[in-house]
Amino acid sequence: MRTAARRTRSTWKPYAVGAAVAAALLATTACEGDSDEGGPVPPSASASQSQSRSQVTPPAPDDAVGTDLCAMKDLTFAASKYGERGEPARHIMVVATNESDKECEIQNAPEIMLGDAQGPAPVMEGTEADEPFTLAPGEKAYAGVLATGGNRDTYEVTFMTLTLGSPGGEAEAEEPVELEMPTEGSFQADDGQRVTGWQPTEGLAMRPVTQS
Repeated sequence: MRTAARRTRSTWKPYAVGAAVAAALLATTACEGDSDEGGPVPPSASASQSQSRSQVTPPAPDDAVGTDLCAMKDLTFAASKYGERGEPARHIMVVATNESDKECEIQNAPEIMLGDAQGPAPVMEGTEADEPFTLAPGEKAYAGVLATGGNRDTYEVTFMTLTLGSPGGEAEAEEPVELEMPTEGSFQADDGQRVTGWQPTEGLAMRPVTQS
């Protein structure tokens, strides 16, 4: 009888060991599937996290495209005497018109040569716009010219030239163009000549000139 009992215990031993191993494997698998919070990680959440890590955020579109500065080829220019009929051409208005099919910005002051002057007319202090302003196709910018500042020594002006200069120094000045004379024949200029900065209205451009 004792022999039979020993055989019975040895017969159950492999099944007990197998059950213990299976339980250990199940416990390990459950631990690996748990999240940091102690619960199982849903398959959808895991896939979503993996997808978000693999996605690359595309760069934002560059919408901040600035407006180009006006070039000589974009504009046409005209000069006219400003004042009462019969008076000498002491005050002259210069008009720039955007003849292109796109907007452009104009800034600073024109470089205007009155005849055989040694250099462009100096810019009248405080007359330049604080910021560049935009000219849509067909719109105009204005500048005023004071031909004589009251000095005694005058000379005769038979031609006028204009260029936009080199705004901000980014490029070399473009070639000047000759303006149509504001009067028939010629007019007088002296060392007191001045030019205003470009302005969006006639009044802003000519007021400093006519008050000098």
